[in-house]
Amino acid sequence: MDNYICKIASIKEMQEKWDYEISKAVKDKSNWIKWKKENIDNYEKGYIIPYYGILDGIIICEATAHLNAKIVQNSNDLISDNCVYLSAFRTNNEYQGKGYFSKLFHYMLNDLKNNGYEYVTLGVEPSDERNKEIYKHYGFIDYIKSDQEFYPDGTIIKVEYYIKKL
Repeated sequence: MDNYICKIASIKEMQEKWDYEISKAVKDKSNWIKWKKENIDNYEKGYIIPYYGILDGIIICEATAHLNAKIVQNSNDLISDNCVYLSAFRTNNEYQGKGYFSKLFHYMLNDLKNNGYEYVTLGVEPSDERNKEIYKHYGFIDYIKSDQEFYPDGTIIKVEYYIKKL
């Protein structure tokens, strides 16, 4: 991991990462195109902090902290002055299971704690047992609520939300 760094992304890095995600979308790319625009706009407004893990100059993983309730679905109990909502946990397939995301995740939590946040929340689909176990391992054991989220193309998913104290 000598050539691996964790950092807050630049606009240029965000454009690169979103273009990568759009290029590998198998079905309709419209959700990804809309999410790219929203995320870059929200970053410019100071509503999100995108964290990236970069290995040998290549963005291999990411996570985003949402600081503003206006941009998060079902934001009641998920965002406040001392609590942020986390999303977009993604690692390129060939780098999964090698500790890169874990290092990025801890970097992000330390940064948020150093900036005065006391809690973090996240959502997970109830059927996603693998990620639920990973999040439980990271300390997300306190259940908040369940609700639905809507994708730009109209897809509806069920989501369970959890909280962790920093």
